[in-house]
Amino acid sequence: MFDVQSEKLKIKYSVEVLADILSQSKATMESRIKRGEISICEESGKIPLDQVEHHPEVQTMLTSKWDEEHSTKPNRTYKLIELFAGGGGLALGMEAAGLKAILLNEMDKHACATLRKNRENWNVIEGDIAKIDFTQVKDEVDILTGGFPCQAFSYAGKSLGFEDTRGTLFYEMARAIKELKPKVFLAENVRALLTHDDGRTLDTIKGIIDELGYELVEPRVMKAIFYKVPQKRERLILVGIRKDIAKDVTFHWPSPYRNVMTLRDAFYAGELYDTDVPTSLGQEYPPRKREIMKHVPQGGYWRDLPDDLQREYMQKSYFLGGGKTGIARRLSLDEPSLTLTTSPAQKQTERCHPIETRPLQVREYARIQTFPDNWEFQGSKNAAYKQIGNAVPVNMARALGHSLVRLLNDIESR
Repeated sequence: MFDVQSEKLKIKYSVEVLADILSQSKATMESRIKRGEISICEESGKIPLDQVEHHPEVQTMLTSKWDEEHSTKPNRTYKLIELFAGGGGLALGMEAAGLKAILLNEMDKHACATLRKNRENWNVIEGDIAKIDFTQVKDEVDILTGGFPCQAFSYAGKSLGFEDTRGTLFYEMARAIKELKPKVFLAENVRALLTHDDGRTLDTIKGIIDELGYELVEPRVMKAIFYKVPQKRERLILVGIRKDIAKDVTFHWPSPYRNVMTLRDAFYAGELYDTDVPTSLGQEYPPRKREIMKHVPQGGYWRDLPDDLQREYMQKSYFLGGGKTGIARRLSLDEPSLTLTTSPAQKQTERCHPIETRPLQVREYARIQTFPDNWEFQGSKNAAYKQIGNAVPVNMARALGHSLVRLLNDIESR
């Protein structure tokens, strides 16, 4: 059992990690240090816990019920259907929490091959969701999960209902909810859905969820770094409870983990993994790009290059405004990774290895998303990157899964 008091003296935060915890910029943190609000321990180069434990975000981590929540078991077998399953991040987390998938739908053939390769017992339906008749599912479905792509609706100045969103992938998820009538659903999406089309997209979604007979829990942006994931990924989570049930139960969001995982935790044996990350396939830089990237320090980007190399690498962009902090970016072992994209070597969203001058390899990518090492991605190297980059981090999905199991247990005991 984790003993907060005995561990407190050991806890120290780097400036970068504390900035992530407090949702402040590194520049803001450095200003606070200059003003004397926070001081860095000379010996460790980090900020001791007692300097910052008054912050609510830190308090929540110190008093976390993570271990208790992760010991939650289903009172019976709860059946789950997942849509837009991708390479399996969300489904794996739900499985680890004790939920049983009875059907998974995915369009991408390589992702489907991955799901089948790793879980022969999963019922993977490959193809267009619009062609699935969910009324043919005979099982009672306890929970429906999935991440529909964020798409604009065509408004023409009117308030939209369920039928008006036909042609979008949200409509297909809403249709599945209407036909299956699960007790609970969970939908995940990009943070940008909050403000997409000046908030109208989310307002429409909320209206349709109400129309379908579900009570929506207030949506929340979850930061993966709080859920034992070494990555600064954010996802918007929507949880809906069927109205005939909702009045009697309350959904509790998962507690954060007690500390923040970094790339060091992802790549080396320790708290996250028992072994160092295995070597795997990976993209490579062209010779000249590799020469230039050698000059970027850990945690640095193009502005850390000598001026002549900045000009060569950035070309016309050198003269434009804006930080462009993803360009020529080398990650740091002592920070969580930036959000993974579907390719580690795209110029705007570079994800260079902290020590070696190369893009992150496939298994490194997978560990940053907290996939187990024995989860085998099918298809080409680039297909694997795409599956991993689009996934929900497994550990964050598991934390949500335990919250859903607790909710379903409460529904059962009404």
